[in-house]
Amino acid sequence: MRVLFVKLGAIGDIVHTLPALAAVRRMLPHAEVDWVAEARSAEILRGNPLINRLIEVDTHSVRSGWSPERIIAEIKRQSSPLRSRKYDVTIDFQGLLKSSAIAKISGAKRRIGFDKGNLREPSARIMYTEKVPVPHGINVIDKNLALVRDSLGIETGDEPYEFPVQTTAEHRLEADAIAGRSAGKFALLNPGGGWVTKLWRSADFGRLAKRLWEEAGIEPIIVTGPAESHLAAEAQANAGGIEMIRAEPTLKGFYELAKRAVVYVGGDTGPTHIAVAAGTPIVGIFGPTEWWRNGSPRAEDICVGRDDIGCRVDCHRRTCSKWICMDISVDAVFEAVTRRVELATVAPKEAAV
Repeated sequence: MRVLFVKLGAIGDIVHTLPALAAVRRMLPHAEVDWVAEARSAEILRGNPLINRLIEVDTHSVRSGWSPERIIAEIKRQSSPLRSRKYDVTIDFQGLLKSSAIAKISGAKRRIGFDKGNLREPSARIMYTEKVPVPHGINVIDKNLALVRDSLGIETGDEPYEFPVQTTAEHRLEADAIAGRSAGKFALLNPGGGWVTKLWRSADFGRLAKRLWEEAGIEPIIVTGPAESHLAAEAQANAGGIEMIRAEPTLKGFYELAKRAVVYVGGDTGPTHIAVAAGTPIVGIFGPTEWWRNGSPRAEDICVGRDDIGCRVDCHRRTCSKWICMDISVDAVFEAVTRRVELATVAPKEAAV
């Protein structure tokens, strides 16, 4: 059997689909599995031995207002490797017109996606031969697992989920170099994110860092992306005189670094989901998006959010005139971090009994 996964991006979305890849490989070991992803989000997939062929595209030239015919023509231009592969099944996890166009272009007789109520662009369903209904109100990881389970008739298993990420000695050395700058146990603090409405104040990350160091004995490491150095600088300026370690690791270097951290703190962004995949204890700071959907599936991980405001429900705004959902105190986050670290300390002792 030859299977094509279509999950273009973003990075967190790809991470959320990795357990589905692991399940297919576990239950169908002789299948060939290819994956189509956006080139700018594909780093986390490169070199993965569970993927026979990674096909990288750049669909950002495709506009949402285009007709299906024009979308198909543009995607076809970029997706010439698909037409020679003769797929049996294509599974579209993205639910967009452009991703469903890739499913169509693949030539697979079975082109499978979510049903109308679970699609980001409901018109995508015209490209599918089968639409799979999945329960509402579940984590996106479980949603993706339900799609492959119903599509391929396989058992996908229960938690703990498997997140296959392939790293090299270079990534481990990168992580060791950053971790080696710490005198002991450390926390990863990530003030970055794709939407401004998802960001907790950088200044408060600095204040949190000061409390972690002075009250909990945990050294803070501020991790940011290449275009986010100003966030780290603002955090440092508000850290009350303590000198924080600042780092801009590669995605896979960050994955290895997260394995070494006692806790990770961040919003709904790619590094948060990579830290979940690495098994790091998580404190998520969530506002316009839902923890139950996008956050960690582990019960012991903690979300800090404003449950006292009604406008958070089904918000998903990238801009907001009120923007109160991320107005969360440093006290609340610090208490969540210390509680999560305590849970992580207790859990290994219980497992050893």
